[in-house]
Amino acid sequence: MSNQTVTRAEVTDAIVREVGLTRQESSDLLDRTLDMIGAALEREDEVKLSRFGNFVVRSKAAREGRNPKTGEEATIAARRVVTFRPSPMLKTRVDEAE
Repeated sequence: MSNQTVTRAEVTDAIVREVGLTRQESSDLLDRTLDMIGAALEREDEVKLSRFGNFVVRSKAAREGRNPKTGEEATIAARRVVTFRPSPMLKTRVDEAE
């Protein structure tokens, strides 16, 4: 199993190769796309990318937890988190890649 990470630079390079834009245009396109996704999630809108998956902001209530090192009880503050649900197509691709 590979433990490699796909970086922003690698995605930009792929856009250059596949679409034919310049490196700067490809970088700007990726930045703008990520900015739009981030802005939508800040507004708590759901982001649906066909054939990839959905990003959703969930609110989590405050709760009691424990410090794993000391075992001391601590309150975990309420917060918002982003969750991702892969599409059935993405699930199938990942499953068949083994």
